Amino acid sequence: MNRIYTQTPQGQRWLRRYRGHRPRLACVLGFTETGLIPGISAAGATPDDRRFTAIADAEFLWQGLKAPAQYPLPPLLEGVSPVLIARAIVAAQLIPVMIFDAGLPVAPSVPHIELPGQPAACVSSGQALPLAVVERLFRQGLAWGHHLGNQVDSDYVILGECVVGGTTTALAVLLGLGLPITDKMGSSHVTCNHAQKQAIANQGLARWRAAIATDATAVSPLALVAAVGDPMQVVVAAMAIGASCHGGVMLAGGTQMLAVYALARSLARAYRLSWQPERVVVGTTRWVAEDPTCDTVGVAELVGDVPLIATELSFATSRYEALRRYEAGFVKEGVAAGGCAIAAHLYQHWQQPQLLHIIESQYEQLQQQQQPAPVPS
Repeated sequence: MNRIYTQTPQGQRWLRRYRGHRPRLACVLGFTETGLIPGISAAGATPDDRRFTAIADAEFLWQGLKAPAQYPLPPLLEGVSPVLIARAIVAAQLIPVMIFDAGLPVAPSVPHIELPGQPAACVSSGQALPLAVVERLFRQGLAWGHHLGNQVDSDYVILGECVVGGTTTALAVLLGLGLPITDKMGSSHVTCNHAQKQAIANQGLARWRAAIATDATAVSPLALVAAVGDPMQVVVAAMAIGASCHGGVMLAGGTQMLAVYALARSLARAYRLSWQPERVVVGTTRWVAEDPTCDTVGVAELVGDVPLIATELSFATSRYEALRRYEAGFVKEGVAAGGCAIAAHLYQHWQQPQLLHIIESQYEQLQQQQQPAPVPS
């Protein structure tokens, strides 16, 4: 059920080490105005929908269908939110969940930890976040990483995210770190919109570099995030550094989390932080790992020294068209869906039939809740 695409021996050791262990899921939410650009993301049919995607996903991840939704899952152009996958698994396997608000326009409606962040401006501005905010988020992320690592003890922590437009901020950060990743980053679109993302990232980086031309101190990894990143990135990178000192870490997501890993490594080097990178893997879905319109494996190889692992979960035989759309390249990943599916196999050895059954059951319940009430006769 789980396939290793890069750094195979290290990935095999990690999977053996955590077989039979129950993880803890920490999902970090953030917002960037990049996500409001028309056509930039499919995680919400309209820009206004995308403003509330992370808030709705957090609500569903925490409570599922137990209560009426204050923020219903936004309609997608195709398919259904990947939080459906994550929620089905954490509910069935009793995986503990913590939700962190690193910078949202509206606070989540469910229990969460508020971090000292704020929504990011568009990447193209070259001034996405105040540096002081990024520094505070970095310190908080380190502290929470150590806390989470201590909690899981011999188990491991899954670090997930929800940031609409986050693959564009990830592209900008990787380019800023010097990686040649043009036309390689993933997307929630069925065909990745490389040219649009590249233009936005290049514009932001150019503006930032012009502004710091005479300021050598501004080229730190934290300054890069402040210029073209989003609030989730620095928090999760710092959490990974801290948590790795205590146990295993799975960065749950696609090319976004490969960027977070690269950022973590850069931060550890820049600030001489102790961490255990060999305890960290990136976990995603095969829809991301094998997306023919990007090169996730190529990004992982450029980032280097981190195993890329993907669940072999398939919706090819699903009874529901919204789930089968994943097989056509829509949605692909998000809200730690791939990481949770990997964990489901590790913890209780779930195979394809169990995974498909529990996810379809969750989708059925969602459909029933969304049915309009019958009109009284």
